[in-house]
This record gives sequence, structure tokens and C-alpha cells, in this order.
Amino acid sequence: MSRVLHLPFCEQELSSINCGDEVLISGILYVGRDQVHKRLFEAIVSGAELPFDFNGNAIYYMGPSPAPEGFAIGSAGPTTSARMDPFSPLLLKHGLRVMVGKGPRSKDVVDAVKEYRGLYLQAYGGCGALYCSTIKSVESIAYPELGPEALIKLEVENFPAFCIIDSRGNSFR
Repeated sequence: MSRVLHLPFCEQELSSINCGDEVLISGILYVGRDQVHKRLFEAIVSGAELPFDFNGNAIYYMGPSPAPEGFAIGSAGPTTSARMDPFSPLLLKHGLRVMVGKGPRSKDVVDAVKEYRGLYLQAYGGCGALYCSTIKSVESIAYPELGPEALIKLEVENFPAFCIIDSRGNSFR
């Protein structure tokens, strides 16, 4: 079944999405990979302020490429989610609820998604050009010294993914 997820979301939207559902995401989608996750994790541990409010928001594991003429961004396909697994349970505990990437997640992440009633959505690998066409704007918001791996804010419309872990812990794992 196809579902729509508007970002920022309300909790009720998450509970209506089931493992296996196709999900079309529209709204603000944050992008962060390994180094961003490490910094977010360290900020939580040290009590520092986070660069964006996790509540109602989602994070996408993606490495952007330069924008060709007429586009907000270049190829925007997903990257391997497992690299974020050491950090994800703590981020979920502190309000993050939706993660988008590719590939399987650890048992700890599956358990944390269930405990905090989140979602893990899988983006389609090899579809960077498709994802580029769903991105309306791009803004770097934190950690600019990381270059293309900085924390980025995207505005997306009908960004396709499918649910791999739902808020009840049902999983394709």
C-alpha cells in the first residue's frame, strides 16, 4: 500500500505506515552521514545544542553530488545505513523517529525503532537521478567543514521509499 509522509510529521502518521508500504515523502528532509551522526551523538552526550530539532523530522543517509544546471542538487541516492548504527539508538532516544537509507540495520537499531515508535525507510539504490528530481531546494545548515558530508536540509516532493522497519518493530530483517 502507498502512504504519504509529510515532514515534519505527526506521530499518528508514523503509526499508519506498515512494514512493506511504499512511502512518498514531502517536506523538509535532513541529510547526514557518518561524521554528522558522530557529531550529533557527541552533542547529545555533552549536552550541547543540536543544529536541528529531531522531533517531527527525518534524516536521510546520502552523499550529494554537485548540481547540474537547472537542478537543486546532483545525484542524490542513498548510502549504506549500517554505518550509522552505532549512533542511531541514542538519536532515536532523543527524538529522531524517521531514518532513510539503504541496507539492513543492526538488531540494536531495530529494537530502538520499535521502542521509540519510529520508522526505517529504504530508498531505492541506484536511483540517484530519480531522487535528484524530487529535491526542490538544498541548504547546508551545520558542519560546513565536512564539505559534501555537511548537515544539509532538503525540501522534497514525492520522494519514494518503502518501509523496512515500522513503529511496531515489524521488519524485513
